[in-house]
Amino acid sequence: MRGKRVWVAGHRGMAGSAIARRLAPESCEVITASHAELDLRQQADVSAWMAEKRLDAVFVAAATVGGILANSTRPAEFLYHNLAIATNVIEGARLTAVKKLLFLGSSCIYPRLAPQPMREEMLLSGALEPTNQWYAIAKIAGIKMCEAYRRQYGCDFVSVMPTNLYGPGDRYEAQGGHVVAALTMKIHAAKVTNSTTVELWGSGTPKREFLFSEDLADACVFVMKNYSGEMFLNVGTGREMTIMELAKSIARIVGWTGEFTLDPSKPDGMPRKVMDVSRLAALGWKAPTDFETGMREAYRWYVENVAGIRTLTA
Repeated sequence: MRGKRVWVAGHRGMAGSAIARRLAPESCEVITASHAELDLRQQADVSAWMAEKRLDAVFVAAATVGGILANSTRPAEFLYHNLAIATNVIEGARLTAVKKLLFLGSSCIYPRLAPQPMREEMLLSGALEPTNQWYAIAKIAGIKMCEAYRRQYGCDFVSVMPTNLYGPGDRYEAQGGHVVAALTMKIHAAKVTNSTTVELWGSGTPKREFLFSEDLADACVFVMKNYSGEMFLNVGTGREMTIMELAKSIARIVGWTGEFTLDPSKPDGMPRKVMDVSRLAALGWKAPTDFETGMREAYRWYVENVAGIRTLTA
């Protein structure tokens, strides 16, 4: 990638910022644009901006994201925003002759009751999880656009499907964030306030897989440099834990020793979600960071960049 002009769309998000950091040693020119500079929902603006920048490669990490509550209460936003981003950036890449594009999807694209671990071939083999179907449909559309543009126009556009992410730059919102960020906030607050209990949504039994954001970035650069194919690639660890196990792991890292209570009236989401990562492993990439190591770095970032600021301004 030496000497290439590379756009990281969504560079302020957790995945995008990690990709931008990972590109630093690649000796390429990293191009970014804030939302104020470029609204990715406006097709004409996107195409004109891309033409002006003369891009060689694009990472599509921009998205409207959130957890179960955000997906359930803002379905139109999750569908429209993510469809618009995918269609505008992918079409803009074709119009401006971008040589390589990598689109980031999400493991929620798989059917709710997909056989586990989930293989790439299981896409569209069953009904989606209702709580995140709007986001999933937009991401499926992006994947299929990359496939279609490869078939019709010969564009070297590829897709990767990350599992649940955590790490520096996550969105720490109690009502709209992902599960790791939301639990980190709750448990840290319990420690600071000397609370003896923290409530978990649902039964605590759903199984999830978690990938450190810096590992995802490394995988994306690896795929950009080493893979050109129509089939998208799962990116994960292949290891899973229950939500209760996750909560207890975070509690150990935070240093909180209270008890967890359950609210079974809240949704669990998919009962189990773990990726089959054998395709990417066969190409030569495996996630190097264990959860304990990655979570300690994520918590350090949260304390230094989020919790401290909120404490000072409260």
